[in-house]
Amino acid sequence: MGRHAQRSGGRPLDDADFELIDVWWRAANYLTVGQIYLMDNPLLREPLRREHVKPRLLGHWGTGPGLNLIWAHLNRVIKARDVDVMFVTGPGHGGPSIVANTWLEGRFSELYPSVSRDASGMARLFRQFSFPGGIPSHVAAEVPGSIHEGGELGYSLMHAYGAALDNPDLVVACVIGDGEAETGPLAGSWFGNVFLSPVTDGAVLPILHLNGFKIANPAVLARIPDDDLVSLLRGYGYRPVEVAGDKPHEVHQELARALDWAFDEIGAIQRHARSTNDNGRPRWPMIVLRTPKGWTGPGEGTVHAHQVPEVDIPHGLQEWMRSYRPDDLFTDEGVPRVDELIPARRMSASPHANGGELLRDLVLPSLDPYGVPLGEFEATKVAGEWLRDVVKANPDRFRLFGPDEVESNRLGAVLEATDRAFTLDGTSGRVIEVLSEHLCQGLLEGYLLTGRHGLLTSYEAFIHIVDSMVNQHAKWLKVSRGIAWRRPIASLTYLLSSHVWRQDHNGFSHQDPGFIDHVVNKKAEVVRVYLPPDANTLLSTLDHCLRSRHYINVVVAGKQPAPSWLTLEEAKLHCRRGVGIWQWASTDDGGEPDVVLACAGDVPTLETLAAADLLRQHLPSLRVRVVNVVDLMRLQPPSEHPHGMPDALFDTVFTKDRPVIFAYHGYPWLIHRLTYRRTNHGNLHVRGYKEEGTTTTPFDMVMLNDLDRFHLVMDVIDRVPGLSVRAAQLRQLMEDERQRCRDHTRATGEDAPQIRDWAWPSR
Repeated sequence: MGRHAQRSGGRPLDDADFELIDVWWRAANYLTVGQIYLMDNPLLREPLRREHVKPRLLGHWGTGPGLNLIWAHLNRVIKARDVDVMFVTGPGHGGPSIVANTWLEGRFSELYPSVSRDASGMARLFRQFSFPGGIPSHVAAEVPGSIHEGGELGYSLMHAYGAALDNPDLVVACVIGDGEAETGPLAGSWFGNVFLSPVTDGAVLPILHLNGFKIANPAVLARIPDDDLVSLLRGYGYRPVEVAGDKPHEVHQELARALDWAFDEIGAIQRHARSTNDNGRPRWPMIVLRTPKGWTGPGEGTVHAHQVPEVDIPHGLQEWMRSYRPDDLFTDEGVPRVDELIPARRMSASPHANGGELLRDLVLPSLDPYGVPLGEFEATKVAGEWLRDVVKANPDRFRLFGPDEVESNRLGAVLEATDRAFTLDGTSGRVIEVLSEHLCQGLLEGYLLTGRHGLLTSYEAFIHIVDSMVNQHAKWLKVSRGIAWRRPIASLTYLLSSHVWRQDHNGFSHQDPGFIDHVVNKKAEVVRVYLPPDANTLLSTLDHCLRSRHYINVVVAGKQPAPSWLTLEEAKLHCRRGVGIWQWASTDDGGEPDVVLACAGDVPTLETLAAADLLRQHLPSLRVRVVNVVDLMRLQPPSEHPHGMPDALFDTVFTKDRPVIFAYHGYPWLIHRLTYRRTNHGNLHVRGYKEEGTTTTPFDMVMLNDLDRFHLVMDVIDRVPGLSVRAAQLRQLMEDERQRCRDHTRATGEDAPQIRDWAWPSR
C-alpha cells in the first residue's frame, strides 16, 4: 500500500480548489466544536463567557475532523464528476460533524427552518445538540442524508452494500472507524463485495479511518504493520491506497489524489463489466486514511480527544475555536462562505437516504393459484412457490436474504426464477446467502432504508444473533415515524422456520423461540408477530407483510409436512381477524363453552386439535371452543398495541370466567404478559416451550414440554369445575397414553402410528 495512489500529473488541487476545501473543513470543524460546547455567542462576536457554554458537555469530537475532511473532499468529486454519492457514517457518534456538514449544505435549514443558515440559526444549531428537547449526539434519524445511526458500531459497511444493490449509478462512500473495524459484524462485512454485481449494482467505496484510538485503548488496525493491513484488505478483495499525515496542506492534496484515483477505478470497473456483462468480482478500490484523533484540537492524537477534550473554559475554548478563523468562514450575518463547494447532488439531500421517497409498491401475484386444499403440505414450500413469482414480478426491487438456509427452509422454488448473487462464480441474482445473520440483516436493512423490499429467512433459534441489530432498526423506525420529512419504508420481515418444535436433524442448540419475546419488547407501533398455523395462512400472512410499511414483522412457520386446516378463503378471513373461533373444531354449538382451547403456532395448533378430538370421543357432552391466534399482538388491549382486541371482543371470544387452556409456540409467560389486564386472566393456563429439548421425535419433543394432546386433555380435566372427579379415569388414561408413546419412541426411534397418522376426522 503506497502512501498515495499513483496518478500522473502534479497536484490534484489548484489553489482555488484547495482554499474551498480548506474553508469548508475549518468551518465544519468550528461548527462541530460549537455544537459540543456552546449554547450562545456562536460567532464569538464578544468575548466568550461561562454562561455561553453548556452546563453539560456531551458529544464526540475525536472522529469529527476526519469526517469533515472526507465530506469536503467528496463534495469536490461530486461537483467535478456529477456523480451520485451517499455518505454512510460508521463512527456515528460523530453526530455533530455530520450535522455541521448538512447545515453548511443548507439541507438542515430546509428541513428545520428555525435552524436557519445564519447567525441566529447557528445559535440554535449549537444549543439543540445533545440538549433537552433538541437532537441526539449521534447521526440519528433526525439528521438528513443518513440511513445509519452508528451509535452501535459494526453495521456501516453492510448498510452501504445493501444501499448499493440495484442502484447502478450510486456510489456509497462508507467511513469505517478503527474501533468499529474490530467488531465481528464489520469483519464479516468486508465480504459484501462478493454479492455486489458490477453490472447491475452500484459501488461501495470503503474509507477506513485510522486515527489510532478507541475510547481508551489503541485501535488494532491502526497499530498492526502496514504489510499486514494490506494483506488483510487485499485478501478481502480490495485494492487499498493509503493517505496519511497531520499537515492539512499535504493531506488535502493526497486525499484529493486518492479520491480521483478511486472514482476513476470505479468508473473503469463498471464500464468494463457493463460492456461485457462480466459479473465476476473485480478488485474494488478503497482508501485507508490515517489522521490524528481529534485533529486540530486539544489532546490531538490521544485518547483524551475521543469525546469532550479538556480545555480551559472560557479562555482555552475561545482560543481553540478562533484558531479556525471564523471571520474568514462566515459573513457578518453568519452565512457560511462555502457555496462554491456545494454540489447540485448534495449528499445531505440524497433521496436514497430517505428511501420512502423512492419506494415503489411490489407487484404481488394473486394468492389464488397458490392456495392448497385441505390435506398435508409443507407450508414454507407452498410459500416458496409464491415468492418465486414475487421475484419474477419485481426484478429490480425485491431480494431474499438468508444464512445458507433458503433451500433448507423449503424456499428453493425461488431459485427457479433467479440465481444466487455470488460474484466469485460470476453469478448475479436476487438471492443473497452468506453464513452470517449479521450480514444478511445489515444488507437487508440497507436495501430497505434506501427504498426497496426484501425478506430474511433464518432458523428460528439463530436469528437471536441479530437481537441487537433489530433493536437499532426498531429505534430508527420509531423515531423516523415521528419525523415529518421521513417517508415510510418497506417493513423488515423475518420468515423463521426450522423452529423449536421440529429440529429433526439437530437438537437443544437449535431450540429457542425467544426472538418473539425480544421483538415484543420494542415499541408497539413498529412490531408485529404472526404465527400462521398452516400453508394457506402463511401465504396470506406473507402477502400482508410484504405490503406493509415501517414495521418489523416476525413470521414463524414450519417447513415439515403438516395439516392444512383452512381453505385459502378461510385463511384470508382468519388472518384479517387475527384471532378466530374455529367453529368446525368446537363443540359448544355457538353457545357458551365449558372450556376454551386456544392455540398459536403450527405445532400447538396440531396438538390442540388432537386434544379437541380426544375430548369429543371421551367427553362428548363437554362444550369445547377452539380458538386460533395468528396475530399474536391481538392478545393485548388496544391501549397497548394498535392490533389489540377491545376488552368486550376479547371476553366474547375467550369468555369472562371459563378455563382457557392456551397452547403456545414459545415461552408461556409471554402469553401471560400480553393478557394480564384481561378479565379472565386468572383462568388462563398456558403450555409452551420450557427449555426442554434434545434430538428426538416430534411428539416426544412436545411431551418433554407438556404441550402434547394428552397433557392438554389433562389440563382440561384439572381446570373445568366438577370434571376432575367425573373424568378421573380419562385422566389416568391420558397419563398412560403419554407413557406408551414415550416407550414407543425409545424402542423404535419414531413416533407411535396413532400419533404419526392422526388426522382431523372431518370438516
